[in-house]
Amino acid sequence: MSNTALSLNLPKVAVVILNYNGRGYLEQFLPAVLGSLYPNMELYVADNGSSDDSIDFLMSWGFELFVPTADNPLPPPSHASLRIPKYIIKLAENYGFAEGYNLALKSFKHVDYFVLLNSDVEVTPDWIDPIIKLMESDASIAAVQPKIKMFANKELFEHAGASGGFIDHWGYPFCRGRIFGELEVDSGQYEDNREIFWASGAAMFVRANLYNAIGGLDGDFFAHMEEIDFCWRIKRAGYRVMVCPSSTVYHVGGGTLPAYNPRKEYLNFRNSLTTLLKNKETFWSVLGSIFVRLMLDGVAAIQFLSKGKFKSIGAIIRAHWHFFMSIPKHWKKRKDIANRIAIIALDKPPKSNMLGMLRGSIVWLHFIKKKKKFDNLGL
Repeated sequence: MSNTALSLNLPKVAVVILNYNGRGYLEQFLPAVLGSLYPNMELYVADNGSSDDSIDFLMSWGFELFVPTADNPLPPPSHASLRIPKYIIKLAENYGFAEGYNLALKSFKHVDYFVLLNSDVEVTPDWIDPIIKLMESDASIAAVQPKIKMFANKELFEHAGASGGFIDHWGYPFCRGRIFGELEVDSGQYEDNREIFWASGAAMFVRANLYNAIGGLDGDFFAHMEEIDFCWRIKRAGYRVMVCPSSTVYHVGGGTLPAYNPRKEYLNFRNSLTTLLKNKETFWSVLGSIFVRLMLDGVAAIQFLSKGKFKSIGAIIRAHWHFFMSIPKHWKKRKDIANRIAIIALDKPPKSNMLGMLRGSIVWLHFIKKKKKFDNLGL
């Protein structure tokens, strides 16, 4: 059987990199993506209104401009000699991570899987195939992430995903291999495929039909926590989210906003509260969760005060203010979310799959009980 015939028998994968003034990352990391061994993939760079020379650089590498529409959802035929077709989706302005992906992916009709890949991620040659095989083995698996390690120190897990994302009852995320700022050395302790709560947006595989059916990422988030909100909605429909550590990538991190940036802290605190508001399933669970979160965020503000991080305190105050101002808007989304979940749910009526949520406080376990590693949590 020819390679062309073999590739046609495999699911079609669209790797989509969202770019904003990231020409340096594109030049550094695109060669590895183009070296991917999976034979039935297409590569897209969705440019979020960059003001640098990203577009000119991509076109010099043979990328073609492509504007998908409902009437014209298929990209133009590529040159027969190209193993991996390469396209640019040019967006008019910087819509942020979440809405940028929504606009780029809303009209795709010809692929089986999307891969949302950060521009500052170095992939390995065989990073796609193990995950596609896992997803093809079970139709209930909606999203999968690879093992994500630190680009600057490849012995360590990376903050944004590590070996799978989890969350506690109050909405604080953590990972298998990372709890708050504590990064573990990868010594092979988390090599099994495992169901998780959320897959990292740095490198997330998702079934294309489900991405748009559940409403995509929430554009109001702009960036940060949007993948957790997305995966929570998927799990409320009964689907599973997995990590596949036999696929490994390396993440620089902070490509858009560096760590400990007040803007990043603002988005994390605001979006985390919004995620609880949208996804806790009863009014009383929403009310209770937000009440506890306000107290815990107050403790975080005291910690920032003790360290002289006054801008971080301001970030928390702004996050809480903007969250409360937006409650009516996000509360209205709950009806649309429920309707979408009812349509795509694996069971009728829908049965939420909350595997991967810690029924307690990771803040308490980590800072008070001194649990520094995922293995110590008993999950």
